[in-house]
Amino acid sequence: MIRRGLLFLSESPSAKKVLTGTPLTRSASRRFVPGEEVNDVIRAMGEANEQRLSATANYLGESVTNREQARAAADTYIQILDRIHAEKLDANISVKFTQMGQNIDEAFLRENLGRVLEKGAETDTFIRFDMEGSDYTQRTLDAFEELWADGWRNIGVVLQAYLKRTAGDVRRMNELGARVRICKGAYAEPPDLAYQDMRRIRENFVEVTGWLLSEGRYPGIATHDEEIIDEILRYVESHDIDLEAFEFQMLYGVRRDLQEGLLAQGFNVRVYIPFGEKWYPYLMRRLAERPENVAFMVQSLVKESPLGAIWGRKRKRSSGPEADGRPTDQDPRGDDG
Repeated sequence: MIRRGLLFLSESPSAKKVLTGTPLTRSASRRFVPGEEVNDVIRAMGEANEQRLSATANYLGESVTNREQARAAADTYIQILDRIHAEKLDANISVKFTQMGQNIDEAFLRENLGRVLEKGAETDTFIRFDMEGSDYTQRTLDAFEELWADGWRNIGVVLQAYLKRTAGDVRRMNELGARVRICKGAYAEPPDLAYQDMRRIRENFVEVTGWLLSEGRYPGIATHDEEIIDEILRYVESHDIDLEAFEFQMLYGVRRDLQEGLLAQGFNVRVYIPFGEKWYPYLMRRLAERPENVAFMVQSLVKESPLGAIWGRKRKRSSGPEADGRPTDQDPRGDDG
């Protein structure tokens, strides 16, 4: 019920107007979105690298129907690619086809996205194509395969474990030799297209990830779900998978304790860092994934309010783990889409 309500809010113009106009909400969102400018995401990626984490930059936005906006999004990614190269960051980018102009026309998409692809090749930077709702699944994969057929190899795609078609899509991407990020999925989808039971989603996630680890090319395993992670670790050990043959991926600001723990065990870990003025729908989807995310946001809002100052002074008198008013890393446990 909470999840569906938050997903509704993510698409509600009236709710967006109210919440994005609240300074407290914008402040609390910085846990998940470092800012709205290129400098913000470059800074966040640099900080991630200092912690031995790889990074992916995502300029938030989708379903663009205006050519100027699509060109501006491409320009932003080109700027990021130049900065990644100039500052020698261990980072890449994640792009949506609809942000580049897929809903305008195919010729425009090819021209606009081509500029980003050329810059990616020039800077030797990998480009991931994010997956959107199920209405775009086939369109995304078709567009990806067209690029693959044209000879682009510094590209990869995202597949969502809650979709019933994903097993076949994983097989196809393995056949191509394309890199895949596997995630649960964060959109509200109907039962005929997507598994609704979390146990079934986990089972599918683990099964197809096994195929990616054994047959695929450097998969990105995007989850904060400890049950899934434990299953993957058992698979890696039992099948003698090289730790350099894959990476775990997690969202910026989410389960930093897990990120550090996996790093300590010798695994590659990448953080997905979104930024931009379109942070509102992204944040609502993150909150929808688990109730713990809502609790964290409420706590953050209280701390930013006048009451928070009083609460903070009281906490400083205590000897608990949050006596200084800082959040612990056990709060939100969402999964990316």
